[in-house]
Amino acid sequence: MSKLIDIEVAYALPWNQVLRHLRVPFGTSAEQAVQFSGICKVFPEIDQLHNNLGIFGKLVKPDTVLRNHDRVEIYRPLTVDPKENRRRRAEAVVPINKNNK
Repeated sequence: MSKLIDIEVAYALPWNQVLRHLRVPFGTSAEQAVQFSGICKVFPEIDQLHNNLGIFGKLVKPDTVLRNHDRVEIYRPLTVDPKENRRRRAEAVVPINKNNK
């Protein structure tokens, strides 16, 4: 019998976070863990070809072999380019005129 490891699969939305605890065979990849979790059935917007995966905040390849107690995170794509968002916020700031106190 193959050794089992304990892992978690996490997916977060702005209003909800789902965390699945699983026991999977030693040698399971990050991509396989997502499939085993069934999370894609609950959230059909997850595209396993385009959503990045990570383990504890660090990007990993889908074929990365998991270790005991790893947490696989499914990352959503950015909706706004961070540079563009920063530029818009900077333009919206009204400069303070020291003469008009």
